[in-house]
Amino acid sequence: MNTDTGMVNAYREGAVDLDPETRRMIDRRRELLGPAYRLFYENPLHLVRGEGAWLYDHEGNAFLDAYNNVTSIGHCNQRVVDAIATQAGVLATNTRYIHGSILDYAERLLATMPDAIGHMMFTCTGSDANDLACRIAQAYTGGRGIVVTETAYHGITQSVSEFSPSLGKNVALGPHVRTVEAPDVYREGAAMPDRFAESVAAAFADLKRHGIEPAFFICDGIFASDGVFDGPAGFLKGAVDAAHDAGALYIADEVQSGFARTGDALWGFQRHDVVPDIVTMGKPMGNGYPVAGVAVRPTLVQEFGRNARYFNTFGGNAVAVAAAAAVLDVIENESLLENARVIGDYLRVGLQALAESYESIGDVRGAGLFIGVEMVSDRASKSPDTATATAVVNGLRDEGVLISACAKTANVLKIRPPLIFTRENADHFLTAIKRVLDRLA
Repeated sequence: MNTDTGMVNAYREGAVDLDPETRRMIDRRRELLGPAYRLFYENPLHLVRGEGAWLYDHEGNAFLDAYNNVTSIGHCNQRVVDAIATQAGVLATNTRYIHGSILDYAERLLATMPDAIGHMMFTCTGSDANDLACRIAQAYTGGRGIVVTETAYHGITQSVSEFSPSLGKNVALGPHVRTVEAPDVYREGAAMPDRFAESVAAAFADLKRHGIEPAFFICDGIFASDGVFDGPAGFLKGAVDAAHDAGALYIADEVQSGFARTGDALWGFQRHDVVPDIVTMGKPMGNGYPVAGVAVRPTLVQEFGRNARYFNTFGGNAVAVAAAAAVLDVIENESLLENARVIGDYLRVGLQALAESYESIGDVRGAGLFIGVEMVSDRASKSPDTATATAVVNGLRDEGVLISACAKTANVLKIRPPLIFTRENADHFLTAIKRVLDRLA
């Protein structure tokens, strides 16, 4: 079993017999798009339509989407669709002209942040946002050293891929990058917060020993790619203090844990009572429309702004801002933060009940509508079970339910439904995963 994180939940040639139409599409895709792309699932999906929490394939089969946080307020949300269409019919140009909507949205978004964070800068993707944050942090500190968790994902640009170890062993980390073990409270218990802080401190000390001055520590608030580690709430503070003590900044990557995902607050870092120096965001910000951003303490960007300036042709254009503002409207007006908390709690309780019957479930954890289920071959030793996790992911796909897997050994089910998920959706999910576990028992 290939547990390279770059191959988590990926189509593998020959794993299953494909119908002629799917085979033809895969061959055509390879011919036209080349070999670098990857497909989800052993039996890939040919999707043609989405609505709410559901996706539909070319034969009309429905799939409950419990994974895709790009369209976090539901596929084809009508309010977002209308906002995009209306603005595209009026004006779509870059940010070197004065336009009120970008100012209104920036003001609104900054109001959700700690008072110390006072500027918004816009990009197109989360990768762009983390690339810009990296530039700002390195310019401000004068250092290059970066500390990340061992299976973190932060993006695909050249500079960001160098501190995204989840891209796999064939994507080299930069010599200025150090990794620390994920904050695994399942295995470490009460010792985890102190150990994690000490690891961050030691990583920066090692960078200095090799003549590399610190720049920043970056993590997402739910440690999504590392295995979904949510708590205990507040544990991150020691690691942030360790970074600051080393002269580094703390960047909160909110691409996956932001915009109400964790159910406790709009931003994942708020669960830990810490104030970032920089906050990055993307994916769910526009519910599928490419918009992302960087929120930053004003003092950090003053010299950068004078010396380097910043320009992004499409980042923060009027259509992107219209989409983003509509997303924030829906989150607020439809109480999706509360829904994430309530339905997330309901899902975890249901999964914990299943764990009483299935020994392969070692741990159920998460916050809001971001849940990790750790599959193990032995509960006593907590041995990761990659094969069973893979079988559950693909078994659910056959049941018409979509999730994925994560963690260093790809043994943690990654469950990340849209924020509009209902109790009925949750019951559908729980019934489907029980059928899969029954077949595997």
